[in-house]
Amino acid sequence: MFSQAKKSAPCILFIDEIDAVGRHRGAGIGGGNDEREQTLNSILVEMDGFEPTENIIIIAATNRPDVLDPALLRPGRFDRQVTIPNPDLLGREQILKVHMKNITLDPNWSDSDTRTIARKTPGMSGADLANLCNEAALHAGRVNRKFIKMIDFEVASDKIMMGTERRNIALTQLDKKLIAYHEAGHALVGLNCQYHDPLHKITIIPRGRAMGVTMSLPEKDRWGWTKQELLDRLASLYGGREAERLIFGDDHITTGAGHDIQQATNIARMMVKEYGFGGDDLGRVRYASDQQEVFLGHSVSQSTNISQKYAELVDDEIKVITSKAELRAKTILREKRTDLDKIAESLLVYETLTGEEVTKLLNGEDISKPEIVPDDEAEEIKKEVRRTVIPLVPLKD
Repeated sequence: MFSQAKKSAPCILFIDEIDAVGRHRGAGIGGGNDEREQTLNSILVEMDGFEPTENIIIIAATNRPDVLDPALLRPGRFDRQVTIPNPDLLGREQILKVHMKNITLDPNWSDSDTRTIARKTPGMSGADLANLCNEAALHAGRVNRKFIKMIDFEVASDKIMMGTERRNIALTQLDKKLIAYHEAGHALVGLNCQYHDPLHKITIIPRGRAMGVTMSLPEKDRWGWTKQELLDRLASLYGGREAERLIFGDDHITTGAGHDIQQATNIARMMVKEYGFGGDDLGRVRYASDQQEVFLGHSVSQSTNISQKYAELVDDEIKVITSKAELRAKTILREKRTDLDKIAESLLVYETLTGEEVTKLLNGEDISKPEIVPDDEAEEIKKEVRRTVIPLVPLKD
């Protein structure tokens, strides 16, 4: 590679995924005389031996700069580092315009429509946006439409962010009811938390690995979290399980909240061990161990900077944070039991609700989707749901 570069000088030599050969040398096991390390040594020698007149510029890319060997990053080798984050709102809009040149849009499409899509896709990378345009085009083709409309982008966005619909799963009415109340619990708690992200969509149609999905999206690009935002998210995560307890009783809660509990535990652990959001007894100290991997050249054994005394305090603080979030979700759902029934009832009829439709429901307005379920049929379903809804089960304090 370097021989060809010298013959072609002046030139630019670009190495993609440099971490494949540029990882930290001196692995803790297996010795260091492997092919990868020899390749890295050759690169280091070549980069260090260039004459000033050779006019060869070397550019490399990686998404794992933390694992690179320090010798690669010293002055004289890769001495300039350019960080490329995911695009912001303006960047997403410009990227969408590039990819939309290759697809046929609705004749009435405007720049405001493109900005709307950019606003609904926070955190997406350029590749994600390219995939979004491709999925929208595929959906338009499936419905035999010659141009792409906003509905195609909405379907594509839901598929990418929530997973592919799995309508072939046969669910009983009781299963649907349980999923509906679970997702309604997530949504209702989130709506009653001031700093929670706005509700985007809620569905009881199985998507990906989930039997139902409640999705909230931030109003703008997010670069960090406040303590209250994390606490609101924790309460929302426990809303699903607490809704099950409220409606079906302690003995009939399901394993559906397993992933919610895992997420909540991870958030609470990060709050205490990483972000200094624990109590005064812990102070503003980082209690997390350094998770170093053996093949990066670090020791096999894990070092820890926390004593047994403080490890117990950390565990206690994590339990306090999660217990308060669980109690907060329980309190909201008991006080808003009527709203919970409204959302779950509408989910059982229409299967999918947008954030705007949920807001209408909670404001006492009726929603109608005749293109999905005719109004007269929807009313019959609601009556049947009201007759079969399990009454409030007394819970143990």
